[in-house]
Amino acid sequence: MQLFTDTREPSTADEIWLVEHPPVFTLGQAGRDEHVLDAGDIPVIKVDRGGQVTYHGPGQLVVYVLLDLHRAGLGVRGLVNLLERSVLALLDDYGITSKVRRDAPGVYVDGAKIAALGLRVRRGCSFHGLSLNVNMDLEPFTRIDPCGYRGLEVTQLAALGGPADPEQVGRELLVHLRRRLGYAATEP
Repeated sequence: MQLFTDTREPSTADEIWLVEHPPVFTLGQAGRDEHVLDAGDIPVIKVDRGGQVTYHGPGQLVVYVLLDLHRAGLGVRGLVNLLERSVLALLDDYGITSKVRRDAPGVYVDGAKIAALGLRVRRGCSFHGLSLNVNMDLEPFTRIDPCGYRGLEVTQLAALGGPADPEQVGRELLVHLRRRLGYAATEP
């Protein structure tokens, strides 16, 4: 992501990457070690995104948005809103009522966090993005203060009656992201 962002030119096409990670805790630039309560055998990696600590692991969809914000006509707050609205619309497609919180970026279902955001902007271009819990082991979240909030509950699509396949969820989320970004539909 960093190399892509650092070497892109004004004509470089934007990209959206969909991935799953092996188990890892990531500490954002504002991350504080005391929010990692018991990492155990899961590595803790300091990364250059915004935000505090989160967990990534199999069964979680991670979406990296590599966008030229100037070309897209977006600022950081606009990108955060676009990402949150895309997840809200996706969850609505599944019949799941969700909300955002102005004081804590991300998407929540009945107070439990289902999607987290962490971005970085350099040279007017974004990288990092969002994670959406689909069908994963949520236990590692009990070893941290998710996003710096002690006792914050997390949830996932599979527990709420949504799809359990991260690839399917990724394809369907891309439809919402592309629409909001004004991109023509193409295969991922």
